[in-house]
Amino acid sequence: MRKEMDCDKILELHANTVYKVAMSQVKNPDDAKDIFQEVFLRLVKYQKDFESDEHLKAWLIRVTINCCKDFFKNRYNANKQELVVEIPFEDPTHHEVFYYVQELDEKYKVVIHLFYYEQYSIADIAKLLDTNESTIKTRLSRARENLKKRMERDLDA
Repeated sequence: MRKEMDCDKILELHANTVYKVAMSQVKNPDDAKDIFQEVFLRLVKYQKDFESDEHLKAWLIRVTINCCKDFFKNRYNANKQELVVEIPFEDPTHHEVFYYVQELDEKYKVVIHLFYYEQYSIADIAKLLDTNESTIKTRLSRARENLKKRMERDLDA
């Protein structure tokens, strides 16, 4: 696939994914928009062609995750107070689950997001995160277990 693909077409296909991944990591719309812009700037600067649209999407997600990591490394942002954002959901249960997912450790949050929200397979997530499939399976299992415990704890309270 030629890199010279129409920018409008790339944005149309992948903007939502990039923004959602960024938002799931930084939890702040303004910061997510900054990361979104950085990802697409890096795309413009990227000199190689992509094998397919899936390769492009995987590259965008990987770059988004890396930009989020860079964001957290920045001392100014590390000391910045977190802004709590209310996201409207049609189904109230989606609202609750989303906030439970946001409370997870970063390594669990990423795999949950890619598996359930982006619908990547375990093998694809392993490639994206450059790790073993067994590690991804373990993280998914632990994340589910953690979510279940938190939800049960809150129901009992």
